[in-house]
Amino acid sequence: MASPCFEWGIDIEKHHVKKGARSAPVSEDPYLLLLVKLYRFLARRTDASFNKVILKRLFLSKINRPPISLSGITRQVAASVSNEGKTVVVVGTVTDDIRLLELPKLCVAALRFTRSAKERILNAGGETLTLDQLALRAPTGTNTLLLRGKRNTREAVKHFGMGPHKHKKPYTLSKGRKFERARGRRKSRGFKV
Repeated sequence: MASPCFEWGIDIEKHHVKKGARSAPVSEDPYLLLLVKLYRFLARRTDASFNKVILKRLFLSKINRPPISLSGITRQVAASVSNEGKTVVVVGTVTDDIRLLELPKLCVAALRFTRSAKERILNAGGETLTLDQLALRAPTGTNTLLLRGKRNTREAVKHFGMGPHKHKKPYTLSKGRKFERARGRRKSRGFKV
């Protein structure tokens, strides 16, 4: 009995479909490109998924690398006893929080620090590392805690989905008597939301 003959054709559904995920950063920052080169090597030559995650996050746009404050870091570190003494890793910016009065001793590795955040960490007896220094210290991500900031706390996100009964933030010049108080805000002017 003869075997059936198969004809290979084009997958019409997936024809010319590009992958959406980035495989390299769009930024031309030479320091970022060197970090990518370093973590590409580590992701390839070590079995640790830590390096693959760091590499993927280095590709992201600025919106997708939101900052994290010192208060956010201390909250996450204090959440579990097992986090004590671990190096906190942030692929993004670490910012200061003036509402946080006492900062514990922390070891933080990040893409960048604001000036006041760096000063506070060092004054508390902690340590600030760059991601290439982290690669020398923990090439497989041992004894580290990988954190990231909240993505949807941007000012722009507050306006998204604007409409009646949506309780979103309107694009107004001001919140005074003369601004957006007519149609849609009073029964006597059409309707009230």
